[in-house]
Amino acid sequence: MNPRVLLLTFLLGLLCAHAGQSAGPPGGALAGERFRVIVSTDIGGSDPDDFQSLVHYLVYADLFDTEGLISSPPHAGRKQHILEVLDAYAADYSKLRAQSARFPSPDALRAITKQGAVDSAPPAGFSTPTEGSRWIVERARADDPRPLWILVWGSITDVAQALHDAPDIKPKLRVYFISSWNRRNDQAARDYVVQQHSDLWLIEAETTFRGMYVGGKQDGELGNREFIARHVKGHGALGDLLATKKADIKMGDTPSVLYLLHGDAENPAGESWGGAFVRPRVEFPYWTDHPDPALREGNFPGARTVNRWRENYLRDWQQRMKWLKDQGTLQPTKPAHEP
Repeated sequence: MNPRVLLLTFLLGLLCAHAGQSAGPPGGALAGERFRVIVSTDIGGSDPDDFQSLVHYLVYADLFDTEGLISSPPHAGRKQHILEVLDAYAADYSKLRAQSARFPSPDALRAITKQGAVDSAPPAGFSTPTEGSRWIVERARADDPRPLWILVWGSITDVAQALHDAPDIKPKLRVYFISSWNRRNDQAARDYVVQQHSDLWLIEAETTFRGMYVGGKQDGELGNREFIARHVKGHGALGDLLATKKADIKMGDTPSVLYLLHGDAENPAGESWGGAFVRPRVEFPYWTDHPDPALREGNFPGARTVNRWRENYLRDWQQRMKWLKDQGTLQPTKPAHEP
């Protein structure tokens, strides 16, 4: 999309959102689309925000076909940290199930939780297969015509290994990579993916994701700390786990989920709750942060394409967290695709 057209669309959408006329751009899981998803995370590492993002993902798990939860640190962080969150999910499962029969069982999610690489790749960008990388290959080759979305919240090590071992899977993959710190933890794997597999469909968010917690509407109960205190803490085992791990919104990986919740996922240049991106070279299906100054929040290019939707995605999450607290007073709600 022409950058000027994108900017005009962004400004028009901003006016509509402020006027209360739009909960989000059209399309996405909240509109009835159903995505196959693998989450690759460094949960348990140096930043507790992956715990927050996994809690958020799980309260939306009825909207997705979750096909894998992979621990991909490297260094600190292990499969056991994913299982820790799944234990909290199990405690809240009956409440979630009362709202939608499509929430996967805790045991089903435990069965697809895998350990990925625990070390960075060598300079070549790949090493030996892991349980996680093998699982990516297996699911990509499954007999399902839909793309397989891989949301990378940690190092991209296991994706790189899977591409090396099975380059034939590329047409089935859609990768949303939260870069920045995760890239720096395994630069070789990232460079291998981008340079040697330039035909891979890839969003690399270096700064856009920071719109999750920087800028946007943050007054009153929508503030990073106040929102957790009011609408997450005390809301089931999942809410308490999130608040214990970190008492304010960071959730830097969550825009990859928001991207699938609202917007046309096949068009990264369009608007979505999880950001809008540019394609530097039309011959490659690679998108990254939008450089337009109007979409910058402080030092973070593209961040306003996420934080402009802040009230919308937080209010939607707030309603789901209520399911874990006020069960007796709520009416079950169904996604658009449920009968």
